[in-house]
Amino acid sequence: MRVLATTLALVATALATPSAVAAPPDYGLPSTHPVAYSDVTAVVGGRSVPARVHYPATAAGTNQPVAAGRFPAIAFGHGFFQATSKYTSTSNHLASWGFVVVVPTTQGGLSPNHGTFADDLNTGLSWLVAQDTTAGSRFRDHISTAALGVAGHSMGGGAAVLAAARNPRITAVSTYAAAETTPSARAAAASLAAPAQFLAGSQDTITPVGEHQRPMFTAKPPAKQLRTITGGFHCGFMDSSGLFCDNGSITRAAQLVAAKRVMTSWFRHYLAGDAAARDFVWGQPARTDAAVVFEGTEQPGAEPQR
Repeated sequence: MRVLATTLALVATALATPSAVAAPPDYGLPSTHPVAYSDVTAVVGGRSVPARVHYPATAAGTNQPVAAGRFPAIAFGHGFFQATSKYTSTSNHLASWGFVVVVPTTQGGLSPNHGTFADDLNTGLSWLVAQDTTAGSRFRDHISTAALGVAGHSMGGGAAVLAAARNPRITAVSTYAAAETTPSARAAAASLAAPAQFLAGSQDTITPVGEHQRPMFTAKPPAKQLRTITGGFHCGFMDSSGLFCDNGSITRAAQLVAAKRVMTSWFRHYLAGDAAARDFVWGQPARTDAAVVFEGTEQPGAEPQR
């Protein structure tokens, strides 16, 4: 009887004590990898593209060794007449989550060529893929060559869509306030097979969602998303504003956290095979996010890259 009583007491204690459940990751906050950067010239097939690469490292700084393992690669395109430094927090954020991010510094003038910019993004990705097998390269044996993504803001977002439509090796796209381009990003979206996500700001007065991101979203076959940050503004996707910028009803800091959360979970799901990220892409956390309106259609049977 004493043994039975003891057993019942232990069972009751176990039932009364909540089991430890790991908290879901917060993709809007930096992850654990230290982040380093290196300024490079990506040379592929006779094309030469200057760029900065942000990557998971053994220590923060410049030209530090890459952290152990292989990592998906993402090319990020800057906005019209914007310095790439205005996207440093986004590039560093993605790198902290285990991505190698190449940021071309081309097409920064008043008369950019959108098609060439798309090719620059693809050159950056192709260069990283080649570095995985290049003797002596910092990135030797560190690139997941089957997990390639492309991203960008405004003009760079439109160029990202063009780049993905031209490059069948790209397996995921996510953009901030993507702008229509020449040639047309909307037309390119219609032929784009890779899953694509269009982040927008509800108060964007420079590339309004109804004139830019929604037409791309509508044209794109599944899988696709349009995620609109309530009160978000065009320049709120950058670390600081410049001339001719707009404003919204939320702070830049709040917008960047929301934008990074949405973009990072997308790439973690589609490029890194992160099982926890799926809920933040297609599950209830995505559909009930108080800061971001959800619209999207998932492709039946689609599996993320691993």
